Order: sequence, then C-alpha cells, then structure tokens
Amino acid sequence: MKRIYLITSLTVLVNSCFSQTYISLAPCLTNSAGTFFEKSNIALEIGRQWDVFSLGLDIGKTSLGKVTGRDTTAYLELRPNLNIFQQGKFTNTFTAGIGYIFNSKQNLMTELTSGIEYAYSDQLHFNVYFGQYFYSGKTDASNVTFFGISAMLYFAKSHAKPLITNPKK
Repeated sequence: MKRIYLITSLTVLVNSCFSQTYISLAPCLTNSAGTFFEKSNIALEIGRQWDVFSLGLDIGKTSLGKVTGRDTTAYLELRPNLNIFQQGKFTNTFTAGIGYIFNSKQNLMTELTSGIEYAYSDQLHFNVYFGQYFYSGKTDASNVTFFGISAMLYFAKSHAKPLITNPKK
C-alpha cells in the first residue's frame, strides 16, 4: 500500500511541476469536394505539455456543412505531439493522432500533421499546420489533406530548459 501511495504521489508531483496545461482552437480547410463550409473543419483541443512532448484530447467536426441522414461529422481524438526542432521563437511540430467519428460509416480517424509554431509570448502560440486525415470503416475508406492555423493558450508560463547547455556561458 505504501508503494502505491508513493508512486501515485510522485506521479502527481511530476505531472504538476514539469508540465503545463493548454487549450487550442484549430480551424482548417480540406481539399475535398464541396462548398466552403463542407471543406471547413474546426477543433478544440485541451492537453498537457511536458517539455517537447504534449498529449491532447481533441473534439471537433470533420465538416461544418449540413449532414443528411444519420451520419455525423463530430469526432473525439487523442493527439500526441512532438516538437522536433526549435530555432528562436519557431518550432517544427509533428502530430500523429487517432480518433473516433460518432455515427459515421468511416468511424476510425487517424491523422499525420506537421506544422510551424510561433511563440508570440510564453502563454500564446500560433501554428500553421498541414497534414492528412485517414478515415476507415467496415466497407470503405478515404483520406483527405488539409491546411490550417491554430492558436494555443497555455495557462502558465513555460519553464522549458534546453536539453544541452553550454558550460562556458
């Protein structure tokens, strides 16, 4: 029992001390056929970031157009993200997500995304991103590429430190 309490306490301590919570709003456009609203996608993500890795829960719509029948465009997705390279206020990001589209014939959604993030301040970041969604169901599958922008708000200032420091400074 003491061991479980110790592991739980250390996990909570590490999680609260070395991570920060964020919320992100991310609209994008796909290259699918249809009207502007049918090509539009919007997502709201809430997550935690630990140095160069973040994990978010994304809720959104694959299309803002009218849906006929029982098929929907609402989804829930788990999005791990890795900051690959950073130079000054710019960061190259990579995301590989997996999600579920509710009441859809192609209900499994996977995502591969790359982006360029700009840290406007410690708490506000902007991202230009592009990638591909893959949808699959029981009898058919499809994919679509997209391009979007996002704004990310961190609830606390970043305390990130470089992995390698110069001892001469």
